[in-house]
Amino acid sequence: MLYIQQSLAEDEKLIHVAKFHWMYDVLAVINLIFFIGLAVGVMVLALIVEPMLFGGDKAQNLGFFEQLKGLHPGVLIVSCFVFLMGLLKFAQLMIVKATTEIAVTNNRLSYKRGLVARYVGEINVDRIEGVNVLQGILGRMFGYGRVMVRGTGVGDILLPPIEQPIRFRKAIEVARKKNKDGSDGS
Repeated sequence: MLYIQQSLAEDEKLIHVAKFHWMYDVLAVINLIFFIGLAVGVMVLALIVEPMLFGGDKAQNLGFFEQLKGLHPGVLIVSCFVFLMGLLKFAQLMIVKATTEIAVTNNRLSYKRGLVARYVGEINVDRIEGVNVLQGILGRMFGYGRVMVRGTGVGDILLPPIEQPIRFRKAIEVARKKNKDGSDGS
């Protein structure tokens, strides 16, 4: 169950739940591929530089994997460390995606993130001054962007890249209108 569903008041209704765009996953995979390439690059560079520094033609008779086995343990440790850095960055991005919730109800905008520690930012919709949609060229082409919400006395809240940011902005406007209509009738 989502945090926002657990924290709904009796008269509160969920209007829209934002989701991360698939480009966020692509960014995580590109990060992983980059670090794997960097780790392989370290080993290949060591294979090229080692004969120049220490001489010897014995490496020419060996296959690629045999040459890798003959590398200095320090090179292999550095290469493994670079690979682990990429793996950790990938895991971090996926954990952020899995533990972040962004939702609009008829009363508030809620932004929750965190796996073990929970960080929740909420703004009442009647306290929202403005909503800006930030989309670059790729964002326009693939339908994702960031949303910046300005609240009175709160400052700016910049949300992570989400799919359909225009729809999210419209959901905030719908919530503001419902909130305004509901408070006028009382």
